[in-house]
Amino acid sequence: MTIGHSGAAARKPFPMPVNVKPMRPDGEGSLQVHQDPDDNIEGARVFAVYGKGGIGKSTTSSNLSVAFSKLGKRVLQIGCDPKHDSTFTLTKKLMPTVIDVLESVEFHSEELDIDDFVFEGYNGVMCVEAGGPPAGTGCGGYVVGQTVKLLKQHHLLEDTDVVIFDVLGDVVCGGFAAPLQHAERALIVTANDFDSIFAMNRIVTAISAKSKNYKVRVGGCIANRSAGTDQIDGFNEQIGMKRLAHFPDLDVIRKSRLKKSTLFEMDSSPELDAVKDEYLRLASNLWNGTDELAPVPMRDRDLFDFLGFD
Repeated sequence: MTIGHSGAAARKPFPMPVNVKPMRPDGEGSLQVHQDPDDNIEGARVFAVYGKGGIGKSTTSSNLSVAFSKLGKRVLQIGCDPKHDSTFTLTKKLMPTVIDVLESVEFHSEELDIDDFVFEGYNGVMCVEAGGPPAGTGCGGYVVGQTVKLLKQHHLLEDTDVVIFDVLGDVVCGGFAAPLQHAERALIVTANDFDSIFAMNRIVTAISAKSKNYKVRVGGCIANRSAGTDQIDGFNEQIGMKRLAHFPDLDVIRKSRLKKSTLFEMDSSPELDAVKDEYLRLASNLWNGTDELAPVPMRDRDLFDFLGFD
């Protein structure tokens, strides 16, 4: 049997799957998940932390939360990852997720108390794990929306100075970009390597899309697990980004996760004290306000050429 591309059969289009609407042009920003105007977070400084999977976003977010608390701020950290481990160095264990507790009351949110899904962590940091839907069954943006609704219903956000969304991995859909709809500034955790910077470039693209319809802007990047920052700094200069902090690849940072501990609880040493000071400096600068950046992301091929070796 000869396989070819001629004849009526070859030109016949594939049928549309049942119950699937034809694709239509997208608009500015993401149309997949819309924020309810009643769910605006008011009064608090709101940051969304992004970066490549495994880059250290949860470690960065948790220690930044503690740094804000050391400055006397009332802090709420919201983990937005189905594995719900964003806050475990603050609480010392995996906490139930918003989806877990909603499911336990058959999604009758009025039956929940705030203690069912908000837990106090180290130095008074309040911790929430949004969780996520079962794999392949739902949208992470819905989970973020339900979490914010619950927090507003219980008036927790009224008593909060800083909210930090710790968001999983690279941005691949409007759902996982949903925290950008609530944030004032987006922070990108990156290492001094190609894969991390490639993810950062994609995240900048997502933030740029959201900024057309929401107040979020790029706050800058945080260099993590990196001895040097030459690749990061070169990329930043090229697209109009700014590095806000630099945390080296120290074994004490790795051990802190294993010990279920924030860096501020670890035994003092000169290198660790320098890291803690850097977190306190970062928190102070973020509280006082960062520049409103408008970086222009690179096309994939241009980024390959820019970071590649001859």
